[in-house]
Amino acid sequence: MVAASSCYAYLDFRPCNHYNNNNNNNIALSSLFGSNSISLNQNQSRLNRATNSGRAMAIAMNMENEAMVSKNNPPMEKRRVVVTGMGVETSLGHDPHTFYENLLQGNSGISHIEDFDCSDFPTRIAGEIKSFSTEGWVAPKLSRRMDKFMLYLLTAGKKALADGGVTEQVMAEFDKAKCGVLIGSALGGMKVFHEAIQALKISYKKMNPFCVPLATTNMGSAMLAVDLGWMGPNYSISSACATSNFCILNSANHIIKGEANRDGFVIGEGAGVLLLEELEHAKKRGATIYAEFLGGSFTCDAYHMTEPHPDGAGVIICIERALAHAGIPKEQINYVNAHATSTPAGDLKEYKALVHCFGQNPELKVNSTKSMIGHLLGAAGAVEAVATVQAIRTGWVHPNINLDNPENGVDTKLLVGSKKERLNIKAALSNSFGFGGHNSSIIFAPYK
Repeated sequence: MVAASSCYAYLDFRPCNHYNNNNNNNIALSSLFGSNSISLNQNQSRLNRATNSGRAMAIAMNMENEAMVSKNNPPMEKRRVVVTGMGVETSLGHDPHTFYENLLQGNSGISHIEDFDCSDFPTRIAGEIKSFSTEGWVAPKLSRRMDKFMLYLLTAGKKALADGGVTEQVMAEFDKAKCGVLIGSALGGMKVFHEAIQALKISYKKMNPFCVPLATTNMGSAMLAVDLGWMGPNYSISSACATSNFCILNSANHIIKGEANRDGFVIGEGAGVLLLEELEHAKKRGATIYAEFLGGSFTCDAYHMTEPHPDGAGVIICIERALAHAGIPKEQINYVNAHATSTPAGDLKEYKALVHCFGQNPELKVNSTKSMIGHLLGAAGAVEAVATVQAIRTGWVHPNINLDNPENGVDTKLLVGSKKERLNIKAALSNSFGFGGHNSSIIFAPYK
């Protein structure tokens, strides 16, 4: 399914002196806050987990102390990173404004799949993009040839540039050697790969000669860079559902360094793009600044292929490190866009971790964008980052829909209700976690 090839792009800008012109031309089933475990030796596995559990929690406690120290010892002066442009392709809209307005209204983007016949499959719904056009963004020849994951990222990427006011005239002032593109995807071009396998069953001569480059995840990053002529940092990251946040963190670091049926998630497709720029560079060109990226972190549970750590230790460590990296106290976080994939184990572990870190904050509000657009896999964090920035810009946080029966012990006062709510966001945390124990948390705040 094309939805499995969801993707996103992040654009890395650093101060530069010149640019050489380049002529290359639902039925919504998600609820707030994992899976059946796979074990080769269950007894040994449980023993190892029990041994590691205490160690992980000890590390988490140390990270809390580290975060407290950071309050008294602010981080060294560093280059500030801001968001100056955004682009999305989702089942709820093809621009940040339409997308977020639909979220605020609680509209669901989940529907019956129409792109292919799935009548023989147990799951026949998804966050499918019904109408999509590359006209004006991608050359027709490439549009006919490319997998959708590339088309989504190219259009969303170019829309982010346009949204950020990066016209041809502005682009002419950039040094393309210091402009980079970071692309990630959970699986890459699955439709192209599937078609190649089907052709191979007939004859190797029937295979598309471009099937490999059109299917590999790194080619999305390469193609956008080729189109723009950008020669800076360019690579692909794949860390399951945490991929987006890993890309945001790496992009920011390049700049900083000067380089309802609760039986699982509903899949969705699309792309999200943030234009990240060094503050002084953005101010110099008169860019509109949407929000500031404060920091983030990524960790690994080191516990299980699909099951989250039972104590939520990896998530706690990730959040505490993100706070330390951002140099802010936990009390400043009053909005969380949760990973919340609608798996009982994963959701509850995340909820408990959030309560552990922020539960004493009476202003805290938590929601999940997946409740309306499904799980975009590798692109999830990117689109949710756009939603987080929009929440900061508008002062509204979107509702959680189809959250009818929260687990016992869940304090619903922490959760956004079934209608949008006003919130003056001081700092916002966006979580993304992936199979393999990949955890990532990023923090945005209003630019001041």
